[in-house]
Amino acid sequence: MFLKNIQSEFYDVVNGKQCLILVNFDVDAICASKILQTLFKNDNVVYTLVPVHGVSDMIKAFKDNSEEIEYVIMINCGGTLDIVDILKPEENVIFFILDSHRPFDLCNVYNEKQVLIIADEAAEEDIPNYEDVFNDESSDEEAEEEENGSDEENESRQAKKRRLMENKILKKRNLREWEEKRDTIMFNYTQYSYYGKSTAVIVYEMAWQMSRDNLDMVWWAIVGSTEQAILNKVESSTSVLESGTLQGHVSRLSHTRGGDADRQQLSAVKVSYEKDLQLALYRHWTVEDSLKHSMMTAVTMRLWSIKGDQKLKKLLADMGLPLIQAKQKFSAMDLSYRNEFKGMLEKLAEKYNLEKVVCASFSIHHGYRFKYCASDIVYAMLAILESTSKDRPPEKCFLEASDCLVRTNKDILDKGIEKAKTMLVSIFKTAQGTLELKQVVNAGTFLYILLSEGILHFHLFSHPHALLMLANFTLRAYVDSSKNRKVHTLPLVASSIISVEKGTCLIVGIPPVIEEQPRSLFGRAFEQAAKNTNASIEADYFDTTIARLKTEDRPKFLDALATLLS
Repeated sequence: MFLKNIQSEFYDVVNGKQCLILVNFDVDAICASKILQTLFKNDNVVYTLVPVHGVSDMIKAFKDNSEEIEYVIMINCGGTLDIVDILKPEENVIFFILDSHRPFDLCNVYNEKQVLIIADEAAEEDIPNYEDVFNDESSDEEAEEEENGSDEENESRQAKKRRLMENKILKKRNLREWEEKRDTIMFNYTQYSYYGKSTAVIVYEMAWQMSRDNLDMVWWAIVGSTEQAILNKVESSTSVLESGTLQGHVSRLSHTRGGDADRQQLSAVKVSYEKDLQLALYRHWTVEDSLKHSMMTAVTMRLWSIKGDQKLKKLLADMGLPLIQAKQKFSAMDLSYRNEFKGMLEKLAEKYNLEKVVCASFSIHHGYRFKYCASDIVYAMLAILESTSKDRPPEKCFLEASDCLVRTNKDILDKGIEKAKTMLVSIFKTAQGTLELKQVVNAGTFLYILLSEGILHFHLFSHPHALLMLANFTLRAYVDSSKNRKVHTLPLVASSIISVEKGTCLIVGIPPVIEEQPRSLFGRAFEQAAKNTNASIEADYFDTTIARLKTEDRPKFLDALATLLS
């Protein structure tokens, strides 16, 4: 059931109670949990926070921590699953769902006792009516009377039997028609997987309505919203509108109301919204590397090719930026070049078809050395989340990524940025190799790439975010350089080895570049293709377009997928 008032029906209910918070491994979820933890800390709310990677983690976390827990808060997890059926909780346990994954499971939507969804019901699309998908009618048939008594009574009983039989046949026909209609409605409702509003923004808006928000909270909401834009989870127009709303909050909170406390806060931290270059990590990298490894500039200029590399050098020459300056760290460049860099690139944007390279974005300032764009924080957190290994369990990576949001942890953030550089270089080089070796395969109804364990940093692509970023980069680069006019209508599937020893691989699907709204049909398609081939698939992730698969089943799985989508 959807909540109508998030403060009175959610926060006031859990305030003072012991809560279990389950948080998905993504930047938006971490930002949302950070805001909620700050509110809980101020109100002395006792809570247990557990990061969960997938459905199996969620089940284990609930089982291990549910003792004496009445309230469970699920952040970016659980919304697309029948929570009560999966977790089988006690009747007194209440679940609050804050999840940007769509569509919501209808059992959650129509559960009025144990599942409460924190989202704007009016913004949700095409939720079927209750009576169209749930049948509460009793199927019990009337008991038949025994055949005793006179002939007249027997004749009466025979007529009644015929009537009962006719009613039974009619009921079965109506039920069959209702089931066919329900199957069509459910297929249309669950056909596409997509994302809704940033969870961090929703939690921030609750804090604002409670008059408990501050600049740190709005910054965390900005970072969560920025992650959705970077990973292409929502359409660009939605990101722009969200940015405008958040900028209004920044202006309000930045306004000096008078008093020493306000002035001290303003001198300590400043969040600005202004024109900036949409180049990955350029303040912490070299200009050349940032231009080369930012998806927008790399795809537009085809920087993976020899001609593209020459074009990059020509751009730098036209800007009047010496190569020796472009190859050293941005902070070490001459002050005049640093100050003029944005203007120089903006003047040449139209000539090189880079009109979108300059766009309004958020940045945070703290002291003289602390200045980061929201995208810098997102890249750093993603890289840390994807850096799991034998020595670095997922929980440690989760905590480090969360620490990136604390301004006093500059060293952790800087290490994350270094990891992000390695991640972006690996994505670029892998995409470059895939394109040069013509490893993008056209299956007719979709494109796909299969990464082998022999590629550089192949362990990186055993994680979903890195593989999704590679898939987006490769698809856009392939479409831009292909002579086939139809490829812009094709989605792409990317697969990488998870474990050679266990024989498992990761598979992700992304929508075609022509889609303004990034909706993917691969969630349902993966499920059906696996069913048709008896393939061993683990749909353990909360995003249904990501799954684990037995490597030996991958060829027949892709064949079944091509047949299914044809």
